[in-house]
Amino acid sequence: MNDTHDQADETINPEAVDSGADAPNEAAEQEQAQREEHAARMESIRQLAQAGELEVLPEQAEIVEALLDTINQRDELQEKLLRAVADHQNFQRRASGNEREARTGATQGVVQSLIPLLDTFEMALLQDAQKVSAQQVIDGVKMIRDEFLRMLSGYGVTSIDPKVGDEFNPMEHSAMMQQAAEGIEPGHISQNMGIGYKLGDRVVRPAKVAVVPATEDRQPGETNEEAED
Repeated sequence: MNDTHDQADETINPEAVDSGADAPNEAAEQEQAQREEHAARMESIRQLAQAGELEVLPEQAEIVEALLDTINQRDELQEKLLRAVADHQNFQRRASGNEREARTGATQGVVQSLIPLLDTFEMALLQDAQKVSAQQVIDGVKMIRDEFLRMLSGYGVTSIDPKVGDEFNPMEHSAMMQQAAEGIEPGHISQNMGIGYKLGDRVVRPAKVAVVPATEDRQPGETNEEAED
């Protein structure tokens, strides 16, 4: 008798399980249906109020008037919002167009400045190699280089050309190696290995330099007298 009773208790009713699983879904559907019904009822009341067909008691007339005023304010704000969104989209399109135009104009200015250099190269290539000396070739290259630097200076580009013995500046110099040099203090430049360039105050490419290393008894920037003390 006990075994039969236990087996009966362990028997699961599939319909009961399905019903329990569907309960949350049904509750959610009912809640959604109630919200939709409430929204439809509110919209019907607003439409009746706007049409002047909402039947209310005389003492409730002010409530209807307040409702109509609120609806009018909502419509005005919605119209303003739509206009603001449209204006913002138009502004974005104009700004994007202006940015593209400015970028194209800047590129055009650089290209126009480079074209004369290309003309100079073309003239150089037309020279008879058998009649041109090595010195004339070097002078021609220097002329093209000077013209190129002049063009860059028109765009605010300046060179970073440190001298041997100048103090190393990590903001404008890139240390390629450590190299001792007679008479040069540690932390100072012993060799200029490549000119750098700046655009305004921004470093486009730092100058490549060799720097005198610090010794055990002297730190960079420390003079001989200070080390001896």
